[in-house]
Amino acid sequence: MTEPPAMPTASSARLIRRWTTTAAVLFAVALAGCGREASTPSDSADQAAALREEAVLQAGDATVRASVIPTTNVGAAIATQYGIARSEDSVLLMVGVRQGPQATETSLPATVVASVRDLRGVRQAIAMREVRSGDSIDYVGTATVAAPDTLRFDILVQRQGKPEARLQFSRDIFPR
Repeated sequence: MTEPPAMPTASSARLIRRWTTTAAVLFAVALAGCGREASTPSDSADQAAALREEAVLQAGDATVRASVIPTTNVGAAIATQYGIARSEDSVLLMVGVRQGPQATETSLPATVVASVRDLRGVRQAIAMREVRSGDSIDYVGTATVAAPDTLRFDILVQRQGKPEARLQFSRDIFPR
């Protein structure tokens, strides 16, 4: 014959009430998030600023700077100069290799190879091309993106007679 279950003590009753209350609060918080759009930063200016932030690598006597810009934010004249199509589902990767103090730095020629990986692990090679404007040299290419996503960029820079430099960084991409 089994004994009837023991009556809960006052301290175990308080513990059960506390766990029940905590579970109810957590359930209410989780339920409150249902049916809403995915959480994204509310200020689009903050999103744009975070996206435009340069990734910087000091590679010996040179500085490698990379930035990512939605192609819809690129003016028509610049898009034509860079040979890119403006689209809601693409971003522009721009890489510059410079030498000297930032106010008077000089562009350096290099070979730039880039790729990007999204959150699903899908990798895209980015065809980079050299763009010259006066004495300035930049390397540009585009990547396809389905926002929202986080893109992980991997950039290899090779200057003649110098060791290869690798710059890796991530950027969050939000729908417009």
